[in-house]
Amino acid sequence: MFYFVNIKKYFCLKLNLMISQEQFQKELEIIITNAIREDVGDGDHSSLACIPKTATGKAKLLVKDEGVIAGVAFAKMIFEYVDKNLEVETLINDGEQVKYGDIVFYVTGSSQSILKAERLVLNSMQRMSAIATKTRSFMDLLKGTKTKVLDTRKTTPGVRAIEKWAVKIGGGENHRFALYDLIMLKDNHIDFAGGITKAINKTKGYLKETNKNLKIIVEARSLTEIEEILQSDGIYRILIDNFNYDDTRKAVELIGTKCLTESSGGINENTIRKYADCGVDFISSGALTHSVYNMDLSLKAV
Repeated sequence: MFYFVNIKKYFCLKLNLMISQEQFQKELEIIITNAIREDVGDGDHSSLACIPKTATGKAKLLVKDEGVIAGVAFAKMIFEYVDKNLEVETLINDGEQVKYGDIVFYVTGSSQSILKAERLVLNSMQRMSAIATKTRSFMDLLKGTKTKVLDTRKTTPGVRAIEKWAVKIGGGENHRFALYDLIMLKDNHIDFAGGITKAINKTKGYLKETNKNLKIIVEARSLTEIEEILQSDGIYRILIDNFNYDDTRKAVELIGTKCLTESSGGINENTIRKYADCGVDFISSGALTHSVYNMDLSLKAV
């Protein structure tokens, strides 16, 4: 029988996604169910072969790196999914700084169950902690500005939910979750539609016909395109894509308070502060999720 936990039990975190909390929980269910199916199959035969079913034990989550820990709440969900009788004693919470030698939590209960959950817990937490650490480093560079860091859809297929969760743990903000929860008219949409104004008008018509209430973001490749976008009402945000610093400042001044602004396009640790100083509301970075190295963690028997 399928058993899952209530996400509210484990975290009180506003993800600011367009999707509902119930839908987000469903994504987590899918991740855990599929990962256990993939890893365990018809049984963890290594454990079944040499560890008695009644054996109990205790293990610790050991940090062998430094950065921002993430995935503690998700690990608890995994343990509870595998065996609701496993007990977790948390020493360090999501979003806290960790260093080599720190113990994040202890898990106690069936030895077979702990080992069944081990790899999924480690894979998830190592990935999430890397993303949270990179996000925190970007946020630190933006201190003193109004600019917020956004993630993108450049995530690992199948585990987007936990990667976007990690961005929030690191202090960043979530962009749209997927193609279905926000309209984003990028260069290809605009070109295929026959231009910016046509793309916007067709989009508004589509939303009216389908009775959908979705925010609209439009990408601009030049100041001229920004001027054209501003001729249309109801635009939530303009994506100022691959602009240099001078043109970004001009774009922000041109847009004013008409809508929100977002810079994107290869922005990294060396350039993010300069773009923030141009006055944009958001900076989106695919690097938060596609260019990180996993934090070194291990689950060791006590």
